[in-house]
Amino acid sequence: MRKPLDGQDRDFFRRVAHAGFINQFSDKRRELEATIAGVSPDATRKHRTEKFLSAVENRIAAMESRHMGSLEAFYGEDRELMKKVFLLALFYRFKDRLDELIHLQMETEPPPLKIPFYNELFSAMVMRGFSEADFRRYVPLGFQIRRAFYFIDRSLVGNSPAMKTLRLKLWNNVFTHDIDLYDRYLKDRMEDFSTLILGETGTGKGTAAMAIGRSGYIPLGRRGKSFVESFTRSFVSLNLSQFPETLIESALFGHKKGAFTGAIEDNPGALEQCSPYGAILLDEIGEISKPIQVKLLQVLQERVFTPVGSRKTNRFKGRVIAATNRPLEHVRSGGLFREDFYYRLCSDVITVPTLRQRISENAEELPLLLRLTLKRLIGTPPPELAEMVQGVIDTHLGPAYPWPGNVRELEQCVRGILLRGTFTRETAGGEADLNRALINGIEEGTIDMSSLISGYCRLLYQRYSNFEEVARRTGLDSRTVKKYIRNRNAADEEEE
Repeated sequence: MRKPLDGQDRDFFRRVAHAGFINQFSDKRRELEATIAGVSPDATRKHRTEKFLSAVENRIAAMESRHMGSLEAFYGEDRELMKKVFLLALFYRFKDRLDELIHLQMETEPPPLKIPFYNELFSAMVMRGFSEADFRRYVPLGFQIRRAFYFIDRSLVGNSPAMKTLRLKLWNNVFTHDIDLYDRYLKDRMEDFSTLILGETGTGKGTAAMAIGRSGYIPLGRRGKSFVESFTRSFVSLNLSQFPETLIESALFGHKKGAFTGAIEDNPGALEQCSPYGAILLDEIGEISKPIQVKLLQVLQERVFTPVGSRKTNRFKGRVIAATNRPLEHVRSGGLFREDFYYRLCSDVITVPTLRQRISENAEELPLLLRLTLKRLIGTPPPELAEMVQGVIDTHLGPAYPWPGNVRELEQCVRGILLRGTFTRETAGGEADLNRALINGIEEGTIDMSSLISGYCRLLYQRYSNFEEVARRTGLDSRTVKKYIRNRNAADEEEE
């Protein structure tokens, strides 16, 4: 016999359902969980979630004692409410095993692994009144939610406000602001939502893009007990600055045998290799020419592309994520993009914060990143090792060091300290001599503009070892930077 929920149960379960369907990285989510769990919002996440699940399952157990432990006991709005509650409780119960499946899949790579607890999860859902169709709908969604949390939470750590905002935005990028809306209408249509990621060199733009790319919706296979594809092949990254202008088109769209000199066989481009359930990262998107932008605009608008030398049109089904180290104002007003290309590319714009901003907002950000870097390098480090590394950085760089290379520079710094036990920010290949030569040329009025620019570009490249960073600091594109540095090197060789 179907019964309506009483007022207290309905109020409790509404709060539970609301907690389960809002951004998992939001303060509201944490506060709701804490209230339901009866703990402080400052409690550790592990303690809070354990208490939250216990409170929900105890209330469900009380419902079972009244023969209301299945969807069959409810109707109308109560049934929809309890569907969310039962799903939330089930996937909380299986979250550790879902995490283990993610970890195992990352170790084994494709093909997709069988779900070890498939039968157990199916039985648990049937017991709550879910159909086989419900199982096939909600298990992929539950696994997607867990993957998104896993990659965003573990790959983009930090307690500064800027990092909290980044995680919040990445979650919304995957599931929109309303996961119920996403589930009903958008989970298989997210290829229409492209993303532009901004941030200085070394901040972690690729990591943010990978978190999005590996968190797409992947359905269950019709046969076997696995998903149709492994999430480990759902993300493709292409750094456009690595290719000469003449080869960027082939790298993106692929080419047919004989399309140009050296094309001795058919070659699939990055777009063709991208999974329909994943995303492609076009890194350093600011390096592409206007004609290539026109062809990419066709991909974004019509979802089609044509390999070089082919007449056949291929369909692209994944999401497009683009990244650049140029500031947003330069991207928008600096002539970097065609206007139509920019507006079609940026359904969402996400900025990855610099390390100096993170440290300025939270002084514990640097020690946290040091511990995590050491853990990746050597396993769980003893406290004295982390203190030694921190001491060397404090002594040789000081608390106000701006970390121009961001997290990537920090990781290299830690490696250098482990190797040598000390750290010296060495100048590379005559940096001091070049610096003096430029200053002398300016003071004496003997240096022409071309020599000044080429010398400055090479000075920056010696310092940062990255063409994109030089381009960002000079306001030039990377192709021009490379030309100036080549000219400077050639001139120096002639002098020698």
